[in-house]
Amino acid sequence: MDRPDRPEQNLRTIAVIGLGTMGTGIAEVLARAGREVIGIDISEAQAVQAVSALESSTARAVQRERLTQEQRAGLLARFRTFTELAAAAEADLVIEVIPESYEQKSRLFRELDAVVRPDTILATGTNALSVTRLAAESSRPERVLGLHFFNPAPAMKLVEVVSSVLTDPKAVDAVISLAHDLGKEPVSVGDRPGFVADGLLFGYLNQAAAMYEAKYASREDIDAAMKLGCGLPMGPLALLDLIGIDTARTVLDAMYSESHDRLHAPAPILKQLSEAGLTGRKAGRGFYTYAAPGSTEVVRDALTPLEDAQLAAGREVRSVGVAGSGTMASGIAEVFAKAGYAVVLAARSQEKAETAKSRIAKSLSRSVDKGRMTAEARDETLARITPAGSYDSFAEVDLAVEAVAEDLEIKQQLFATLDKVCKPGAVLATTTSSLPVVACARATSRPQDVIGMHFFNPAPAMKLVEVVRTVLTADDVHATVREVCAKIRKHPVDCGDRAGFIVNALLFPYLNNAIKMVQEHYASLDDIDAAMKLGGGYPMGPFELLDVVGLDVSLAIEQVLHREFRDPGLAPAPLLEHLVAAGCLGRKTGRGFREYARR
Repeated sequence: MDRPDRPEQNLRTIAVIGLGTMGTGIAEVLARAGREVIGIDISEAQAVQAVSALESSTARAVQRERLTQEQRAGLLARFRTFTELAAAAEADLVIEVIPESYEQKSRLFRELDAVVRPDTILATGTNALSVTRLAAESSRPERVLGLHFFNPAPAMKLVEVVSSVLTDPKAVDAVISLAHDLGKEPVSVGDRPGFVADGLLFGYLNQAAAMYEAKYASREDIDAAMKLGCGLPMGPLALLDLIGIDTARTVLDAMYSESHDRLHAPAPILKQLSEAGLTGRKAGRGFYTYAAPGSTEVVRDALTPLEDAQLAAGREVRSVGVAGSGTMASGIAEVFAKAGYAVVLAARSQEKAETAKSRIAKSLSRSVDKGRMTAEARDETLARITPAGSYDSFAEVDLAVEAVAEDLEIKQQLFATLDKVCKPGAVLATTTSSLPVVACARATSRPQDVIGMHFFNPAPAMKLVEVVRTVLTADDVHATVREVCAKIRKHPVDCGDRAGFIVNALLFPYLNNAIKMVQEHYASLDDIDAAMKLGGGYPMGPFELLDVVGLDVSLAIEQVLHREFRDPGLAPAPLLEHLVAAGCLGRKTGRGFREYARR
């Protein structure tokens, strides 16, 4: 958003009410930017703790040479604490960061009306409650808006500036100008539950909690899948522990009461953990158990039985067949060859297979140019790959991995062929990202030998493999694939055979909800992408990611998820359907949600 040229007023003296972790962090941000900060908390002990926290934080900044001693002294002098609301009388802006309760916040706003000047702006730090409803409790609703910082406030760049239909635009401009002065990136949004970042984030976190509660996958596998498969800084269950499970439940309750979207209906496990006092890191126990309350050290516990099971002995794998000639097949063949396996790369014609091997040769040569491998290692890797124009060449492989088009009929035909040509005892794996693995298994006479082995693109770089066993998969087949993943230096996560597995089942509803926000004119593409990168630490915003994945691929996955779970909230956003129908498929066509230069 452009910075206003003429903000209505210069916000120099700012009161922060509520000196918990977030309030103290906001106070530090303001004081660092040269503002006079009035810290107010009804608890004198909390006010003293806030000063101590600020002293410690600024001392660390001096040690790291981010502040001088003189700057630190000035910063601390600008932060004064009080226990009475009357201290806010001369503030240009008041920011409240008290508990997420309409009753408490409404009472505070009514009390502030009798304390502050008529031109003082009142900002709520809520991340879930209605700003409009809170504004209506004030005698000056035009001066009330939302100012949502993200934790930790000194580090996180995003600030959501939330206006209601009652808010004076000049007040919004003044707060946006302040956010820029603080070195933050303000995103201006309307008043709806969760705003942008939390509106998208908490639905995803809630789904992850429900997935764990259903014993579909272990907490470790869910978290590893989203970190390794999507590049997220933290897994969803670890993030819930950091946020506070009680806080997450409160936010989701508020969002569901406004939206009635089932994605925001709190998973029952959140209530169970909250009421048991297992609220996450701050309590020392949540989805994980920690060494002590507030500690980041995870320790083994008896809360969750989902630990690594004793696996059956796996089958010996010396040679691998990879079926397909596209980018994914080439990448998977490269991964196996690098790990020392003899690889047969088979396609529908010898020419296609040779082309696929040439693609691998170019990839390996780039690695040599970048110093990641030697020319000798490249030549040895290529020598392990045998291109073939017929699947008959899979007769002696120990593991056959199909990586053909994401079309069930095509995959079933291929598995019927593999059933005929592969030797008894060979493991047959599909790399499908959304289709039922068991449907491929039933196309063979040996469904016990079939398993899912979902690599992520680009296969040589991405560490994650989702290992998908069906109700028919043999234990030793499962053990074989896990052992193979270790040998090719991939991280396997176990999950059941249902649409989306782990990553896509959590990722694509989030992407779909982002599209709905744009479709409903709630926020712009740029603001939503910025919110998720700056507020959630995502490597890419949802629309950047959609254009990279391909809108047609994204739509197909959304349709599969909707058919599988029959949840109206998972129905593909009409805007996505319209763009696909118009041939706007993302980067590969030069236009998706954004336009791209033609290569």
